[in-house]
Amino acid sequence: MFLCCWLALTALIPLTLSTNPGVKVKLTAKGLEYGRQLGMVSIQKKLKTIKVPDMSGRQRVSPIGKVKYSLTNIRIVDVGLPTSALDLVPGTGVRLSITKAFISLHGNWRVKYLRIIKDSGTFNLKVSDLTVTTSIAVKSDEMGRPVVSTADCVAKVGSVSVKFRGGASWLYNLFKKFIEKALRNALDKQICTLVADAVTDLNPELKTLNVVAKVDKYAEIEYSMVSAPAVTKASIEFGLKGEFYNIGKHQEPPFTAAAFSLPPETNKMLYLGLSAFTANSAAFVYNTAGALSLYITDDMIPQGSPFRLSTRTFYIFIPQLARRFPGLMMKLLMRTAKNPFITLEPNNATVEASCTVTAYAIQPNATLSPLFVLNMETSVSARVFVSGMRLAGAVKLNKMDLTLETSYVGDFAVRTLNSIFQMVLKVVVIPTLNVQLAKGYPLPTLGKMKLVNTQLQVLKDYVLIGTDVQFTG
Repeated sequence: MFLCCWLALTALIPLTLSTNPGVKVKLTAKGLEYGRQLGMVSIQKKLKTIKVPDMSGRQRVSPIGKVKYSLTNIRIVDVGLPTSALDLVPGTGVRLSITKAFISLHGNWRVKYLRIIKDSGTFNLKVSDLTVTTSIAVKSDEMGRPVVSTADCVAKVGSVSVKFRGGASWLYNLFKKFIEKALRNALDKQICTLVADAVTDLNPELKTLNVVAKVDKYAEIEYSMVSAPAVTKASIEFGLKGEFYNIGKHQEPPFTAAAFSLPPETNKMLYLGLSAFTANSAAFVYNTAGALSLYITDDMIPQGSPFRLSTRTFYIFIPQLARRFPGLMMKLLMRTAKNPFITLEPNNATVEASCTVTAYAIQPNATLSPLFVLNMETSVSARVFVSGMRLAGAVKLNKMDLTLETSYVGDFAVRTLNSIFQMVLKVVVIPTLNVQLAKGYPLPTLGKMKLVNTQLQVLKDYVLIGTDVQFTG
């Protein structure tokens, strides 16, 4: 299932195949082995549902003459798939092979001969050295969702042996080669069909593939394919769009994804490379939606702080406030002036943001009187982490610079406000931002997938997540 889910992404390749991916996914040999184990459980269950129809007929047996026989109530007792392999075919895809499989069946026999003599008993059927080889084909349904199926399936039954017990079972032993051939033909017709059913049973799970995943009321992220998967002997690598969009409005940002390459690591089942492009497309979306703004009021300042958001505090630095706006509470509006920019370097993620801060005095009638507008340049360090099936983060302030854009109260020394606004950033803005960042955004998810033993590295221009996976439920 794990493998087929990833192969299903190939059904979603858009026409713009030249676009660089924002996200890369690499499935390693370890991941393939996990997929093989899951697949064998499913195929084994399917093979246990083999139904061999009742058989009857007449056969001449010397020296008795014609014998009328029937085999009924034939049922599976055991299925074994001791040896199987998933092989990557470079440039092509995946081939599943099953060898040395066996199936044990049990049934009832009945005979009538010499016109009047009847007898009955039981028999055991053993199918040995069963081999199955098949490849996995992927298409899209009418809704653009992935659909998987088998192609080029070949099943061969190595040997069939029947042992009859009870009554005149010696009669059956006289023509058991005929019976074995008939049973072999009955099994040959069903094995590939049942293997195909085991694969297509994945399709309901594939409908949960988060090709477009909602993040919040502002944004969604698209994980459609932008290039055909690259298949080597060691791994399969998928290129996903990895781009944020405003919900209901797919506007491309004024920049494109740069090419990047995943390292040759193979210790984990799965590797996810999340580029700076993905993060910057998120910044573009939220800035375009007007979501990167915040009103700051005095009740957001810790009660124990000696600083209050009022003209009584600010007139120490801007004396004219005491005369023109005495004893009034204040409100600040902070919003981004342009798209924040995320930079990823080894072990270091930074965000540069240009903002404006507009200060207002709150009049007794609740109207707002503008006092000044500041330009604020900030740099924060980001810590990135995996939370469940989401990528989350937290930031802390590196530096801040203020310049005066507009003053409605006359000139004043902006640098004297540095300590105040650093405090506002540290105790109000950044904690508020971190609450949102902790919610994270969805990673590419297939069915009921869970990440385990996850490791995260910040590298040049992308974040690398190495992880094992489990499918639950």
